[in-house]
This record gives sequence, C-alpha cells and structure tokens, in this order.
Amino acid sequence: MKPSAAARSRSRQFLVQALYQAQLTGTEFALVIDSFTKENNMKRADVEYFRDVLRGIANDQQKLEGLIAAKADRSLDELDPIEKGILMMGVFELCSRIDVPYRVVINEGVELAKSFGGTDSYKYVNSILDSLAKELRQAE
Repeated sequence: MKPSAAARSRSRQFLVQALYQAQLTGTEFALVIDSFTKENNMKRADVEYFRDVLRGIANDQQKLEGLIAAKADRSLDELDPIEKGILMMGVFELCSRIDVPYRVVINEGVELAKSFGGTDSYKYVNSILDSLAKELRQAE
C-alpha cells in the first residue's frame, strides 16, 4: 500500500526534528534513527520514508553540504540548524528521491521553514531549493 501524502509530510516534520537533534548533540545522522523512532509517536508518519531519507542524508552528507554551500550566501556553520536540516532533507530528495516531484520538495521545505524556522527562513530555503531544483531536475 502506497503511503499517503499526509504520512510523508508528517515524516518530514519528524526528519526536521531528528536532524536538529543530531546537529545540537553532535550525533551522526544515522545514529539518531533508532532512538528517535522509539521516543516519538510516529503512527501517522511514513516511518520507512523517515529511515530511508535519514540514512541517505547520512551517506551523502558531504555531497549535500557541497550543493548547499554552492548556493548559500554564508558558510554552513552559520546556518540555523533548522534551516540546515530542511535544506539537507530537500536537497537529498531532489538528488535521490525522483519519485517526489520537485515542486513538492520545495513546498514542503518552505512550509517546514514557516513552522519551525525563523521569521524569514522560508524565503532562504525557497531560494536555495528552487535554484538547486533547476540544476538537479532539469528534465522535470
């Protein structure tokens, strides 16, 4: 059975939280998976998608950070952890999850930035993801 869009969206909310937690504690992204899924009620989320994306981010971290750094107007260390997490997730989806349309990736990133990020962080997330989508998803 194909997971619903709402379950994927909920997974992305948990991903932002897990990525934030990993950055603040200095834990590797892949090591957060088990503890995060045990500590949170993820019944309405697509848990497999959550795990796949977090593993993918952990495996491709340097590549993803390089793509973000190429578009960012500041160093990755200066990015807010929420913004960085959303960007890592969005860029991973643009690169590796071609089953997710680029417009969905951008929209989800913007909505997450509005919910969890600073006042204008959604504008920053939108500009970077939009710019990368033009490069990474030209065929789309």
